[in-house]
Amino acid sequence: MILVFPNTSRLFLFTVFTVSASAQTVATLAGEPSVKRAFEFIKRNEPEMLREQQRICEIAAPPFEESVRAAELKKLFERLGLAAVRIDKAGNVIGARPGLKPRPNLVFAAHLDTVFPPGTDLHVTHTDDVMKGPGIGDDCRGLVVMLGVIRALNEAKIATPGTITFVADVGEEGLGDLRGMKQLFGETLKGGIDAFISVDGLGAGITNTGVGSYRYKVTFKGPGGHSYGSFGMANPIQAMGRAIAKIDQFEVPERPKTTFNVGRVGGGTSVNAIPFEAWMEVDMRSSDVNELNKLNEKFKSAMNEAVAEENKRWNNRGPVSVSMELVGLRPAGQTSENSAIVKTALEVNQILGLDAHLSEGSTDANVPMNQNIPAITIGGGGSGSGAHSLNETFDAHDSWKGTQRALLLALALASEPRP
Repeated sequence: MILVFPNTSRLFLFTVFTVSASAQTVATLAGEPSVKRAFEFIKRNEPEMLREQQRICEIAAPPFEESVRAAELKKLFERLGLAAVRIDKAGNVIGARPGLKPRPNLVFAAHLDTVFPPGTDLHVTHTDDVMKGPGIGDDCRGLVVMLGVIRALNEAKIATPGTITFVADVGEEGLGDLRGMKQLFGETLKGGIDAFISVDGLGAGITNTGVGSYRYKVTFKGPGGHSYGSFGMANPIQAMGRAIAKIDQFEVPERPKTTFNVGRVGGGTSVNAIPFEAWMEVDMRSSDVNELNKLNEKFKSAMNEAVAEENKRWNNRGPVSVSMELVGLRPAGQTSENSAIVKTALEVNQILGLDAHLSEGSTDANVPMNQNIPAITIGGGGSGSGAHSLNETFDAHDSWKGTQRALLLALALASEPRP
């Protein structure tokens, strides 16, 4: 079928896939002439996309300050002819590529933010195929793969039975706490998403298990005093020490993998002063919702026990109190390996001769997984090292295969009947 499809100021004739992926195998889809044209364009256009990857990566996007890079992605979405391009309350950039029908609606996402603070030198250098610079792989590569998919669909004049909504989202890293995805699924597109793909990281992996986490800043407070003259008062740092010792004794399962970590501590004013305050930051993770919640309850009990023990030790003189501020909550979830989206992703990898393996991680896909919406995260092709470091690298050897994989997967999922 041919569809007349508006694209800004001009009209194109688009090839439309008229059978769903359940009837039309991924292999058949990959053999369509229009898909072959898209594949050829992706490979031919990769040098241009690598230049775009560098350009985008040199636009700062520190935690909670993604607006400048977001504005650039909004311009690019508009130039590529996406419909209803906008920025939502959280700062996500959203643009739709309508199909014959609004549903199924596949959301295809990559995150804008990096872990690097304002003022970081973001200059990207090259040695042969290797690019080096903060964020060059995570997730500048994901953003460029997303743009590459849109360009290839336009170049090959492909329209899909369902809609693909492209999202450049905020808040994936660190204390960003997946705020972009929480906004997207909780309000902006609530109830309107049938499947979800995130492009994050490198290679050809498929993440179908979302590792959840609780993150706390725990603060211990007391009146404080002179170390000699006020000796005998409860001590916030000593209470925190008791708390850390209790955390260290937690028993957690190896499978599902469940972890805990005290990552930062602080407090006190002088070696000869009983502190009036001490604090620590704690991270707890698991791929299993029940295990994560059990650990969370154990943690909260341990904090209260540590304070009670410190106060009892000093006969409640200058008693210590504790507050537990939840600074991060990433929901855990899983998309079954027997689900259609995972089977399709594995089939796409196999057809394209890419390694097919499933993994777990903490990504934007955690949010839809937790809501039982079919969701996975895929790598953007290529390889590299040093993610989250100033020496992060991206090796572009055969990196175009990552964009081809993303395109074929998006086409297959946008052709699936609504779950």
